[in-house]
Amino acid sequence: MPTVYLSLGSNIDRDHNIHSGLDQLAAEFGELGLSPVYESEAVGFSGDAFYNLVASLDTDLPVGKLAERLHAIERAHGRVRGEKKFASRTLDIDILTYGDLTGDIDGVELPRGEILKHAFVLRPLADLAPRAEHPVLKRTYAALLEDYRFPEQRLWQVPFVWP
Repeated sequence: MPTVYLSLGSNIDRDHNIHSGLDQLAAEFGELGLSPVYESEAVGFSGDAFYNLVASLDTDLPVGKLAERLHAIERAHGRVRGEKKFASRTLDIDILTYGDLTGDIDGVELPRGEILKHAFVLRPLADLAPRAEHPVLKRTYAALLEDYRFPEQRLWQVPFVWP
């Protein structure tokens, strides 16, 4: 079964939505690996700070079916698809990688480009899986974090306990 890395974020009732989202992921997929949780300023719009983390899980669901399940979890938390790209979110769950798959798979671009664009994605991914390799660049996430310092993006690790 491939390992999947997911990015989770929330800036609306963020403690509740992150906890509840993780509960639903664990109920559906079993054991999760979790990075530390980081607080970061909103990117691309003026809004409340986000909580962000990366979770890992193993699944044999095809990429498209996994994306459907993740969208259902987002909807259960009040997420409305079609909102502006940069806007407040109750819960956002994105597939970062799915095993070694690359390219457009069932409408999901793998690996997700945000890995190399945002500290709030790469930092927790490197924390959770420092020796795992980016499927295209074939470099570890720890090494990529060294290269992509994101000086303009500030993160703060926050105390977070789950479950």
